[in-house]
Amino acid sequence: MLARLLKREYGGEFSVILVDDHSQDSTAQRAHQAIRELDAESRTNIRSAAPLPAGWTGKVWALNEGVSQAASAAPTYFWFTDADIVHAPDTLQRLVVRADRHHLDLASLMVLLQAKTFPERALIPAFLFFFLKLYPPRWIANPRARAAGAAGGCILLRSEALQRSGGLAAIRHEVIDDCALARAVKRSNGRLWMGLITRASVSLRTYTTFREIRDLIARTAFTQLRYSPLLLLGTLAAMFLTYLAPVTLLFAHHSAPGSRAACCAICAVASSLWSSTRTTENSPA
Repeated sequence: MLARLLKREYGGEFSVILVDDHSQDSTAQRAHQAIRELDAESRTNIRSAAPLPAGWTGKVWALNEGVSQAASAAPTYFWFTDADIVHAPDTLQRLVVRADRHHLDLASLMVLLQAKTFPERALIPAFLFFFLKLYPPRWIANPRARAAGAAGGCILLRSEALQRSGGLAAIRHEVIDDCALARAVKRSNGRLWMGLITRASVSLRTYTTFREIRDLIARTAFTQLRYSPLLLLGTLAAMFLTYLAPVTLLFAHHSAPGSRAACCAICAVASSLWSSTRTTENSPA
């Protein structure tokens, strides 16, 4: 992935900072090797993160370490991306063009998730569907709407907007850091944009068991519900009425108008699911 980043098709100046959060997967060693092979020492820096302070989540602290390292260069934008995501060569160029053209403070892009194993095929589309129900891209882009969200695997953030929103310290305790960052930027009158799934940027992370995906949902959806059993029960009840009640109504012994209404509801849900989870190419530019 680092080699792909260093081969960006980008007209401006950029440098890469890789933050080593003391992982045990030899990421730093492989990164050093890639940098030497590409002769890219002058524009690449590998920073070993300081010990995690109390009150900070690991990823937000790693981002803060990278921002601190880059601060002396006074960059116009920060591009936050995960180490297990492979981007097309022109992804950065397109994001910057869109941000400049539309005066965006934060632009993010939903990358293509793996759907090869049975657990991935069974749950990842539904996970994406409900994520987009919670964070509709049109509402995110609407400055008058309260909705604010972002896709943490690929975020372009204007440095002025980060300072205006209180820096990463303002979201230091957040588990869903991407959406928390988007809320902070929007509260400070920043403009947001979140692009739908693109095949140009692909996550290499795989989920081989249902438990792994369950943990992913627990970290995100249940956090969004503020760990409240009452909100969880209310959400489950609403989902039952929306997605299961029409099926029950269809096969119940009711009048023809009731059956037609159930059919319409089922078609609407199916259409919404298909349009939300299909891997549509949505260019950032």
